[in-house]
Amino acid sequence: MTEFRTPGNRFHSQDFTKPDGRPLTLYGLAPIAVTSEIPSPSPEAVDARPVMRWHPLRGEWVMYAAHRLGRTFLPPPEYNPLAPTSDPEHPTELPRGTYDIAVFANRFPSLTLTAPQPEPGPAGTRAGVGACEVVVFSQSAQGRLADLSEEQMALLIAVWADRTTRLAEGGTVRSVLAFENRGVEVGVTLHHPHGQLYAYDHVPPVQARMLEQAQRYHTEGGRPWLGDFVAEERAGGERVVLDDGLALSVVPPFARYTYETWVLPARPAARLSDLSADEQASLARVLKDALNRLDGLFGGRMPYLMTVHQAPLDGEYPEFPLHIELYPYLRAPGRMKYLAGTEQGAGEFANDKFPEVAARELKEVVL
Repeated sequence: MTEFRTPGNRFHSQDFTKPDGRPLTLYGLAPIAVTSEIPSPSPEAVDARPVMRWHPLRGEWVMYAAHRLGRTFLPPPEYNPLAPTSDPEHPTELPRGTYDIAVFANRFPSLTLTAPQPEPGPAGTRAGVGACEVVVFSQSAQGRLADLSEEQMALLIAVWADRTTRLAEGGTVRSVLAFENRGVEVGVTLHHPHGQLYAYDHVPPVQARMLEQAQRYHTEGGRPWLGDFVAEERAGGERVVLDDGLALSVVPPFARYTYETWVLPARPAARLSDLSADEQASLARVLKDALNRLDGLFGGRMPYLMTVHQAPLDGEYPEFPLHIELYPYLRAPGRMKYLAGTEQGAGEFANDKFPEVAARELKEVVL
């Protein structure tokens, strides 16, 4: 068992190996105590052979992972693979014991660090090299990410930072994206509160474009975009939902989704590991508040996608704006936001509501 540290923080972690060979790491606010065998739903690993093909007109990779068709899909509660194992005859992914957050290699990955070379195919075909991890937020199957305590939420921020650092150590991974899909409306196949980490051997197009624009801004103005953005939003005030001092939430003036919310550090930073313990704690409080406001907006669980944007890992990129984006999929009670022709076909979004109005409505939510 080891302590893992972020600047000013001490948390606990312990690494294990599952029967099928996949790694598992348990994280906790207190020392880890495991009271059962380390389980796996199957003693043998899935034969994952992910492939990537280059899209020459969009300039991006497309992942193919045929083995994922067999992954678990909305099982009944008694067969929840993300709950701690209660019956050794029907093992899940997690053991019983004392811990807060669990991370393990996805059993059905879209990318693997050991992906074999594929059979010859069209030009631009290569092995799907990378890593996919599952991050289980809680041992409870009934809760939400927002139900984590402030301390557990800060632990999650530290876990994302730790996983990013670990995945970068081999030199293959160039970018890591932490994300959570919530709600069957956005295609969730397991209700247990969890997220994922995708580690790429390249910089994906969204992050590459983000870095390019941030570098251009810095070159032209001599200052990081994130610092100017925070200062401008604080000065205006109307789009700031919560300002916690070291972090804040904002409905950005260019929001593409009706109640899109960004959670940002107050000072420019490129990666979660760049933040102090106090800054990580503030970011955690603001994220918890933002999630609760989305659920309180229409009186029920808001389906959403959450993405954590960090700088590429193949160098130092101080211009990159570390931030968390929340894309809520309801634009009004019972009304989903579906991507229309201009959005999917041209990549240009059409929003039904001005960000200033959406921010005011979120601020008015009673928590």
